[in-house]
Amino acid sequence: MAAFRRLAESTHFAGFRSSSQKEASTAPSNQISRRGYHIDLGAREKALLEEDPALKRFKSYKNNLKRVSKIGDVLTILVVAACTYELYAVATVRKDQRQQHL
Repeated sequence: MAAFRRLAESTHFAGFRSSSQKEASTAPSNQISRRGYHIDLGAREKALLEEDPALKRFKSYKNNLKRVSKIGDVLTILVVAACTYELYAVATVRKDQRQQHL
């Protein structure tokens, strides 16, 4: 009987065991299941989540952030448009110079 048990627990025959037997044999009974449960925050976590008055002056405001972001987007578009125009202007000037030399 012991030889059969050792044979059944070996890695060669591990695939023949059902999944419930595998979970029961590998997971201790006091371990939390995979789904997990809601656990209330401790005192330290609650203290870390509270608003800190020392950091209030560094707080970023949504409206200002959106405005700065829009200004940055507009400036990026302007720079790309200016570079594109400059490349077009240089290309047309060179094209005209080539046609005049021929």
